[in-house]
Parts: sequence; structure tokens; C-alpha cells
Amino acid sequence: MNRLLRISLLLFALASTAAHAKTPLARGTGGAAATISEQATQSAITILDQGGNAIDAAVAAAATLGVTDPFSCGIGGGGFMVVYLAKDRRVITIDHRETAPAATTPTLFIEDGKEMEFDTAVASGLSVGVPGTVRGWDEALRRYGTMSFEQVLAPAIDVAERGFRIDANFSTLVARNEGKFARFPAAAALYLQNGKAIRPGTLLRNPDLAGTYRLLGRDGVDAFYEGPLARAVVDTVNRPPTAPGVSVRGSRMTLADLANYEARVRLPVHSTYRGYDLYGMPLPSSGGVTVFEALNLLEGFDLASMSRAQVEHLYLEASRLAFADRDAYLADPEFVDAPVAGLLSKDYATQRRALIDASHAASGPVSAGDPYPFQQDPSQPLRPTTRVPQPESAHTTHLTVSDKDGNVVAYTFTIEDWGGSGMVVPGYGFLLNNELTDFDFTAPHPNIPEAGKRPRSSMTPTIALKDGKPAFSIGSPGGSTIITTVLQTIVNYIDLGMPMDQAIDAPRMSQRNGGTTDIEPGFASTMQAKALVARGQRWSDQPEEIGAANALVFNADGTVTAVSEGHRHGVGSAQVQTPKR
Repeated sequence: MNRLLRISLLLFALASTAAHAKTPLARGTGGAAATISEQATQSAITILDQGGNAIDAAVAAAATLGVTDPFSCGIGGGGFMVVYLAKDRRVITIDHRETAPAATTPTLFIEDGKEMEFDTAVASGLSVGVPGTVRGWDEALRRYGTMSFEQVLAPAIDVAERGFRIDANFSTLVARNEGKFARFPAAAALYLQNGKAIRPGTLLRNPDLAGTYRLLGRDGVDAFYEGPLARAVVDTVNRPPTAPGVSVRGSRMTLADLANYEARVRLPVHSTYRGYDLYGMPLPSSGGVTVFEALNLLEGFDLASMSRAQVEHLYLEASRLAFADRDAYLADPEFVDAPVAGLLSKDYATQRRALIDASHAASGPVSAGDPYPFQQDPSQPLRPTTRVPQPESAHTTHLTVSDKDGNVVAYTFTIEDWGGSGMVVPGYGFLLNNELTDFDFTAPHPNIPEAGKRPRSSMTPTIALKDGKPAFSIGSPGGSTIITTVLQTIVNYIDLGMPMDQAIDAPRMSQRNGGTTDIEPGFASTMQAKALVARGQRWSDQPEEIGAANALVFNADGTVTAVSEGHRHGVGSAQVQTPKR
């Protein structure tokens, strides 16, 4: 390790252990980062200070989140990265979503003619997709970064070795997964003490993960997809190492499944809204298409002249219609020819908008529309029926980074459920995903399991340009509520004129074409909620925190504002580089 890197890591360690509260809002003139973890945000700033660009810093932050937020993300999963390249003035996306092993069939989660219990499917080898995160990081660094794996992983290695004090939020997440982690000794050894969640204030170290990151730094991406680490992943998935008396279903993943995994560099999905150019992830992420369709619906209303209650009512109804189309049509584009052009057509939005009652909510789920006539090729025969959407775990993480040269990264990645499948790869310190439960369990449906297929995702990393320059970035975790969180935040920011921190902190409502709308604790009794009830909106009787968003805003005066959560998920962390004197 060179002298400069050692000095930088020492400064990083001092900054990480300094006694100060997390700051969810920062403004300045340098590069910026916003994540849900103070250590991860600091990792990004450390890399920027060493001369790395936004892509380098995003990978550094992501690797650190694999240490400090391991139940949401890590190298055992996959994700989607949206990148604005300032020099080229263009947006690209890197799809490193997990894939189904080659042995997968459409009946993956069918037993005795019935759908397997969702929780049973989650905590099993059957649910584990071939991880894509490491391949995605390598693709990003090789194509668009300036640093090596060894350099960008160094801050995360430091956190994993030195450890960090877990907070109440971390301990609560472990407590919610005690039963799942107790099934797997390697997970229990990391996160449980005498069968119970490790307590707030515990110093948590993960030397196995530090060793894994060192292996990747030394030997590169192939160390994950070939050799002893790959064999350990396959063995864990196929013959899950469980506690005495515990038995869970295994998979049929092979070393060839890992060796053959490829990330995809895809063109972003693009739309416009009130003077902004919006860029998001294309399929197999449904997020960009669904958010942009909903915004097309809202664009036909003069929201600036309306009350907040009226705007929010229309937001909920637009989301309802967009989700009906999302559930009917969207899936992996290498397996399904989804009518994306039709769904994003402004003319289709005009037709679909006529179904919205501006004064009263729909009484329940609505049917999907017919976007095919709005495409150049209208011949597709699929005309789906409305069905209850497959459950989707509400856990993931999002980060966003910019640099002094104007590059921007919006990155959402995941292992799916809190704690993924619950299986830690023994000796390597990371949890494996349960991403295959994002497939629909029962055919016929565009999103059924198939060999090599990527399950449909809701991840919605988004970058907005105005007059050809970055205006803001936004993204969130939350399963299918990711889509509504991003949509509502954009409406709050653009249409309701809220500063981004207020747009993120505002109470969230998530309507996904159901009979009721998901809300957060305490919302139902507010005047805001009652004004919406008067318009026929109905709330779920199980309120729960929704999302944990992060954003950057690029201000007209050349400064950047980094924004994270002000109260959700234990409060987020935002930083902007300190100018060098």
C-alpha cells in the first residue's frame, strides 16, 4: 500500500470516529455524496479527495454500505447504476441485476401444484440469483472510473476491520430477522448473540468481508466469479449450511452460472416533464418506465394552480394507473418484448388520463391499458387481465455521488429482503440475495422464472437534466414503494415547489393499484390525510416507514446540495467536499 493511500486511510479513520451527529443536508462547491450511512458517505468523499471521480466514489460508498448496511445490499446481490458523463454530456446505465441459474424453470416456486409460501421461498437456496454486484462495479470502474479495485475498496476494508458501533436501527433490523439468521450459523455468528440481536452500541467487525474485499482488490473481478470464492457461493446455495435440526431447500446453481454472468450497459429510459429531461433505468427495472408514465399522466393537469390535497390525490390516481400497466407488461427485455414506447407515449397518457376522476379516487384496482396502438408496431397480441401483484420485499439502498467535473451517479443496489436469503457465505462475510422471489410465482405472466432471466425490479435511480445540465438526482430503497417514493418526491419538488430536503422528508403515500394506499405511522390522523379521505382515498391499516431516499440538487449558482433522510432509517448522511486551501 503506498504512502498516500495510508495517509488517506488514516484521515478517513479519524473522520469516521469523530464524535459528531450525522448530517442529512450539506451544500458546497465540490463533489458531493448522500447515503444512508455516515461511513459510506465519508468513503465517497475520501475517494473524491484522493482525486477519484464520481464512479470511483460510488463504488467505494457501495462497498462500505456492504459493511454498515449489510441487510439491504452487498456483493451477494445486484443493482442498477445511472451515470451522467459530463465530458460526453450523455447518460448511460449499468444493469447488474441478478440472473436465474440455468437450471431454473417456470415452476421454481411451485410445490404440489401450489405456490410456495413466500417466506419459505425467501430463506432458501431457491431464491438466490447469480450475484451481479461485483461484475457491475468492475464494469463501471473499467469503463468510466479512474481508480483500481484495490483503491476504491480500501475505505470499506478499513471500516470492516476496525468495526463500527451499531445503532438502534441496525439492532432493530437484526431483531426482525432473528428467526431467519438463526437458521444459518454463519449469519448467527455475525449478527446474533445467544440467539438474540446484537445490541445498540456493539462494535461490529467483519474481518471475513475485509478479507473478501482484499481478495477482489488483489485478483480482480474474476476472484468472485471463478475459483474458491465462486465454489463457496455455489456450495452455500445448493447445500445451505444450517443449524442442527433445520432444513431449507437448496438450488441447482453451478460454477458455470457464475462464470457466465454478464453485466449490461444499456441506454437509459428517457422522458420529459415540465422542462426537465428525465433519465432512468430501462427494463428489467420497471422503475423508470412506471415513474415516467405517471408523470406523463400528471403533466396534463395544471398542478401549480391546485391545492396540495388536489395534487396528492392526482398523484395517487396516476400511480394507480401506471402500476396497472407495470404489473401487466414489464419484465426482462431479453425475454419479453414489452410495449415501452407505447407506455411512454404522451398520446397514450392523454387517453389514459381520461380515466382519472379529479374529485374522487377509484374504488379499487384498475385494469391495464392498451399501449400497443401507440407504438410503431401495434401488432402485439398480449391483452392481460388484472391480477394481484406478487409480494415484493421493501428493502434495498440508494446512494448518489457527484464530482468536481460534473459527473453524477445515481445507484440503487440490493440483496432484496432484509438480510436477503439469510445465508452468509461461510468464511467470506457477506449475505446472499433472495432476488428470485421478485419473479411472479405462477404462469402465465411476463415475469415468470426462466433460465438466465433477470427478475423484474422496482429500483428507480434517476437523473434529471435541465437545459442540458444536471438538475437533480433521486432514488430510494423500498421494494415496489421505490417507484412511488421517487414519483412523489419529484412531484413535491417540481410541482409543489418544496426544497429537496422537505420533498424527501414529507409524509409518504404509496398507491400501487390496490384497494388501499400504504402510509407511514401517524399520517392517518393528520389534516393532510383527512383532506384526501374526503376525495375517497383509503389507507392501509398497517402503517410502516416507506423508503430512505438520497438526492443531489445542482443549484444555479454552481453549488451542489446533498440531501439524505432527515428522520427515516436512523437519519441519513450528506457531505460536500471541503474546498482545498
